[in-house]
Amino acid sequence: MVILVTVFLYFLALFAISRWTGRRATNESFYRADRRSPWPMVAFGMVGASISGVTFVSVPGMVQTSQMTYLQVCLGFVVGYLVVAFVLLPLYYRLNLTSIYGYLGQRLGRRSYLSGAWFFLLSKMTGAAAKFYVVCIILQQFVFDAVGVPFWANVVGLVLLIWLYTHRGGIKTLVFTDTLQTLCLLTALLYIIYKVVGQLDMTVGEAVQAVTDSPMSRIFVIDDWLSPRNFWKQFLSGVFIVIVMTGLDQDMMQKNLTCRTLREAQKDMCSYGVAFVPVNLLFLSLGVLLTMLGTGANGDALLPTFIQGAANSQFSILNSQFSILLPILFTLGIVAASFSTADSALTSMTTSYCVDIRQRPADERLRKRVHAMMCLLFVLFILLFRSVNSTSLIDAIYIMVSYTYGPLLGLFAFGLFTRRYPDDRWAPYICVASPLLCYGLDLLVLSLWNYHFGYELLLLNGLLTFIGLWISSRETRLAGRRKFS
Repeated sequence: MVILVTVFLYFLALFAISRWTGRRATNESFYRADRRSPWPMVAFGMVGASISGVTFVSVPGMVQTSQMTYLQVCLGFVVGYLVVAFVLLPLYYRLNLTSIYGYLGQRLGRRSYLSGAWFFLLSKMTGAAAKFYVVCIILQQFVFDAVGVPFWANVVGLVLLIWLYTHRGGIKTLVFTDTLQTLCLLTALLYIIYKVVGQLDMTVGEAVQAVTDSPMSRIFVIDDWLSPRNFWKQFLSGVFIVIVMTGLDQDMMQKNLTCRTLREAQKDMCSYGVAFVPVNLLFLSLGVLLTMLGTGANGDALLPTFIQGAANSQFSILNSQFSILLPILFTLGIVAASFSTADSALTSMTTSYCVDIRQRPADERLRKRVHAMMCLLFVLFILLFRSVNSTSLIDAIYIMVSYTYGPLLGLFAFGLFTRRYPDDRWAPYICVASPLLCYGLDLLVLSLWNYHFGYELLLLNGLLTFIGLWISSRETRLAGRRKFS
């Protein structure tokens, strides 16, 4: 009950922010926050939006199977953020875009534009639902099972709360709520680490040394080229994951496009890009310490099992005060991380559908209906994900991303790095065929050489899309076709 009250108070804070930022809100506020967001606030809030509840649960458990090799991907993230800051952001600001997929329309044509927008909607709905699934499980386990609330009602209630504080102010509200959510997330992470170190009867220095000496602290895999954890595979995958999941993602770029100037947006991007590495290092170090503690859990269950044990006072060092505070902060951190991801995803999908698909950004009544529709679809996707998920959540999301974001990578790469013009009529078919070919190639390589594609599947998918566009292209635009704008 204490956890439920804490979460309720947290939502009251979000509603207060929403009411304040939603005063005299317009479509321009909903889509672009009137281009007045202070960049330090955007940068700090983006840390929480990038991490999500999946990182909170899955990353600590990854050390048991892959050590700290996930940091190889995170190092690639830093390079990816630099590419986004100095290659893509200048393009978006120069074109004064509300939706970044407008670039595809201007460069490649209407069908390429719509293909990019639809693939974004599919990618974002799938990925955001998988991430938000985490907070639903945690609250079900810690709160709702005890009072007999079914899982579906839990999901509907949480998504309804998101709709209530985003449907008016949109991205303008999220810039401020993300700051609160990131603060809650980092506070929870640091406090949990502090309590685990106390459980191990160590000082902070001893804990750092223990993590350093652990065989689970291995970061780099240079010697095994066939391993999916090989450094170059993971590093390059990290670079392109950020380029695609941030630079070519309306959700992540929409907040960056609310900064006053390009210069401020670049400072924002570089700041939170660098911060991503130490934050993930903390999550992985927590996983090493929890394994040393011996909770008896593995994978995604590693951290929740420790919290559940603390809540049940199974650890003798924890007194009743800490038994209450630890699960409260853990739940608050999960809620903050997951809501920071879900609320911006729903806002960006509403933006993309109104601006890109329907091309009626000024219709406020349409925007409100679409926002409600996206919330309903979000609920359905979460329930679907629960019924089919059978792997580590973070790996499952990156696998889905490799199939759905690959065509976006190919479309943008072709537009940016060639001067050719594809036959726009073929763009939708190429974008659908590329993921299907990737899936077939993955099965073929697995049967012939027992090799399974990892995160590099994203690169292969983008390459196939690029090749398809090149084959259908020519040096000049097709006769009778004009530039789309």
